[in-house]
Amino acid sequence: MKATGALFKLLSDEARLRLLRLLAVHDRRLNVTELTAILGLAQSGVSRHLGLLKDAGLVLEERGGGFTYYKVSPEIHNGGGPQRGNRAGGSDRFPGLWPHLEAQFSAAAADPGVRADEARLQEVLRLRKENFETHGTEQYQMVPGRSWAAWSRALGLLLPPLTVADLGCGEGYLTLETARWAKRVVAIDRSNQVLARARSLASRRGVKNVIWKRGEIERLPLKDAAVDVALLSQALHHAADPSLAVREAARVLKPGGRLLVLDLRAHDQEWVQEELGDRWHGFADEELARMLKGAGLQDVVVRVGARLTGDPFTVLIACGTKNGSTQRNAKEAKDAENRG
Repeated sequence: MKATGALFKLLSDEARLRLLRLLAVHDRRLNVTELTAILGLAQSGVSRHLGLLKDAGLVLEERGGGFTYYKVSPEIHNGGGPQRGNRAGGSDRFPGLWPHLEAQFSAAAADPGVRADEARLQEVLRLRKENFETHGTEQYQMVPGRSWAAWSRALGLLLPPLTVADLGCGEGYLTLETARWAKRVVAIDRSNQVLARARSLASRRGVKNVIWKRGEIERLPLKDAAVDVALLSQALHHAADPSLAVREAARVLKPGGRLLVLDLRAHDQEWVQEELGDRWHGFADEELARMLKGAGLQDVVVRVGARLTGDPFTVLIACGTKNGSTQRNAKEAKDAENRG
């Protein structure tokens, strides 16, 4: 009875149940960094919970590819009866536990917190796949030298020296990647605190061709026809007025300049508003195209940039070009809107 009491006391913690659900329902190996990103908890707390689950025999620790991974112990399933159990020598350490947990996890599938965990799990799996840390569902392999970051930097070298505006730059990670190939980057964000962190990162990396400015993407602190390329990467769904932000981006483009938008396709994940501050649940393909065309841009293309089976988030890429008459057309459209 003492052991049973200790087990149920261990399982009375919501964070530990979320950990078990992620590992058991999906039967996956995840490391501490990945679990921290999914659960939104401090890494020290996740490590402590994993340690308690490991000591209880509910979770196992494995090493692979330079990482320490955690997976659910087979003993949980083996104590679940003849359908899941190993009747030839299997453990009966947790008799009847898994059917009960499985029923509770299934009943909670529609819970907003569970859906948020699922969405973040899919994002972690997408990043893992793109970083080539694993290939296939079970076989973990290290592939030295292969990364999307290296490819993006290599392709950047094929571009001419351009003046680029990174609109809604955040902490500057894309800004600094762009600075590798651009002649100059103007990075704009509404938050002084975020810009301070971005400047600090640029200083540590020795990047000197970036101008940092505070401003709203709906009212850019830039003159007309100031840049060759304008980037709106995962910024539109934070904008108070996405259409106005696109028109502002078009305004600051030189004739022949191009606007590149990366943003989420329309989704139903409500939790992003509270946890991430998103104002919009993404955009339909046609909606993005309409915004670019409404800003006077031509040769508009919208296509899928990244998508993973089971992931509620799909990244769309939209691009449009400004020609010599675009500036006048955009101004006329804005004037007409103001009159209306």
